[in-house]
Amino acid sequence: TLTPEQEEGPFYVALERIRSNIVGTRKGVPLDLRITIVDSDTCKPVKGAAVDVWHADAVGVYSDEASQSTVGQTWLRGVQLTDAKGLARFTTVYPGFYDGRATHIHVKVHIGGTHSPSRYAGGHVSHNGQLFLPDALSSRIYELAPYASDKNDRTLHAADRVWTQQHGASSLLTLTTLGDSLKVDGVRGKATLGVDTSASK
Repeated sequence: TLTPEQEEGPFYVALERIRSNIVGTRKGVPLDLRITIVDSDTCKPVKGAAVDVWHADAVGVYSDEASQSTVGQTWLRGVQLTDAKGLARFTTVYPGFYDGRATHIHVKVHIGGTHSPSRYAGGHVSHNGQLFLPDALSSRIYELAPYASDKNDRTLHAADRVWTQQHGASSLLTLTTLGDSLKVDGVRGKATLGVDTSASK
């Protein structure tokens, strides 16, 4: 099935930096993020797709944004190439929230580009979307530091226009808690995206 798409949003930066650990200087609950890319026509895994993710930190701030005084910083942004099973993995932290939006992670899927060990270039974008995180688990995590210091007004799925108007429920991460401590052991998030590899956004 072709996974419905969502808007890119205002905070995309084309860093195209290949790295699996995107935490940088940010603190938060560990998140082992696993995204599998399959061809929507054949249902077969897509090898060598570049999965490009970016998201807010624990208090709702994005890196490399002039409006948030983070220009030149690159935390919580990165690209991973899918393996033979179509899987891309990232080590990150559970995202925070900001006014007007439910908790989410942005994702693009690039097809047909070239890469060095550290950079991806060219190709075309075959998917532009957002991955949502469960409201109930977010509520538990947001009681912990540093999330609890966030003064933004929280928006749940039902009040988020991307969730309600752009098929957000189709892009809900499956979350599993790891170990006995959310703060220390963290969670694992999984999603499978069906993409039209010939499409160019």
